[in-house]
Amino acid sequence: MYTSHEDIGYDFEDDPKDKKTLKPHPDIDGGWAWMMVLSSFFVHILIMGSQMALGVLNVEWLEEFHQSRGLTAWVSSLSMGITLIVGPFIGFFINTCGCRWTAIAGGVVHSLGWVLSAYAASVRSLFITFGVTAGFGSGMAYLPAVVMVGRYFQKRRALAQGLSTTGTGFGTFLMTMLLKYLCTEYGWRNAMFIQGAVSLNLCVCGALMRPLSSGKDRNDPGGKASRVHPTPSTESVKSKGHVGSVDGQDGGLAHEETLADLQAQECKEQSGHRENLCAFRVLKMVSQLTVRVKKGFRDWYSGYFGAASLFTNRMFVAFVFWALFAYSSFVIPFIHLPEIVHLYNLSEQNDVFSLTSIIAIVHIFGKVVLGIVADLPCISVWNVFLMANFTLVVSIFILPLMHTYAGLAVICALIGFSSGYFSLMPVVTEDLVGIEHLANAYGIIICANGISALLGPPFAGWIYDITQKYDFSFYICGLLYMVGILFLLIQPCFRIIEQSRKKYMDGAHV
Repeated sequence: MYTSHEDIGYDFEDDPKDKKTLKPHPDIDGGWAWMMVLSSFFVHILIMGSQMALGVLNVEWLEEFHQSRGLTAWVSSLSMGITLIVGPFIGFFINTCGCRWTAIAGGVVHSLGWVLSAYAASVRSLFITFGVTAGFGSGMAYLPAVVMVGRYFQKRRALAQGLSTTGTGFGTFLMTMLLKYLCTEYGWRNAMFIQGAVSLNLCVCGALMRPLSSGKDRNDPGGKASRVHPTPSTESVKSKGHVGSVDGQDGGLAHEETLADLQAQECKEQSGHRENLCAFRVLKMVSQLTVRVKKGFRDWYSGYFGAASLFTNRMFVAFVFWALFAYSSFVIPFIHLPEIVHLYNLSEQNDVFSLTSIIAIVHIFGKVVLGIVADLPCISVWNVFLMANFTLVVSIFILPLMHTYAGLAVICALIGFSSGYFSLMPVVTEDLVGIEHLANAYGIIICANGISALLGPPFAGWIYDITQKYDFSFYICGLLYMVGILFLLIQPCFRIIEQSRKKYMDGAHV
């Protein structure tokens, strides 16, 4: 998801002036808005849930292709990383085509990636079919799901985003069980084919994303005038009148021939009008599409690349560095835990209730509990955010020391609960940059998370190939995570320095 990337897209309006007109809309905070939550919930299940369950397929790919763990892990990390990295760039499609068509197209591309991967002959083929194709399609379908929830909710946006993103936890639990069953019964190739068919439900979720402005008449005011209804020409009317009055009964045959010629001429004129009208409509559609693409690109460019001033904010730069180091430590257990369980001869216990499912389920409760605690007036959101990060990094360090199923289950529960801090990320980002820069800043954070997810699992695999142990992989990732947390501590340090400076200046003036 993956994480709960809330509030990243509610600025993707077709026209910023429409924001004032959205508030009185009857579907805001109710009505069809809850269908948006349901649609986004299933998108999280189908995309983020399946990505967090890729550890099952990673084991199958290792047995099938006999490649190194570092090389094989690139398949999963490419899919996860590209889903996040392309997030800001999908805004161009949203501005041009709208959320509905972007999500539907993404569902088709995502499903195609799964189906093509079922026929992959090597790990490098999976890089293209699953890592790039399925990853890009999931990014196209995922971002509109978050955007539409933000558009349909004003007062209850946090609640709606929180409910929709719980689909990540449910999806991880369900997809892990589904992929394990399909791989056991039909083999991993048929499992990917079936999963590709299941992923087509993303198109249904996209079809539910009805734009709020659908009732607004955006037709051209001159549209009615452009509908040319051919009428008999003035010359033909006059000719008919003269023919009838001059020729009389003796010129009946000539009169009929003249009328036939006039009717033929009139038919030619009408066909010419129709051809001109069709050509006019085609040119009008092309011009409108061109204008729409230019406007979408302009909005996309100004929305993301126009935010260069964000990097003058030292706090935000530190937060970006944290995002670069943090997300890989959350992703690595999902990719490598199934093989760790196999190495520890705990497969039988893990089959009853997998460790990744424990992380997923507790992750749901972590989001809810940490969100409630952070909303308390006497508690700082930053303090909750930092404590959750410290708990997660300690869990990463302890995990290699556990060699029993019970011990691993406890650590996985801690990882799942502490990783619920992802629901606080929009609030923390808003504290750093303000509400007016939230969308652009969060898009940059998503890219940083995507780079982290892209490099983390292969790095852990390479460390295993060198040391023949996963222990050092978790230790090194934990150290990198600690570096990221040190960047987070820059903000409270700056606050303490500023407060002490103010006190010193006040004392000097006195």
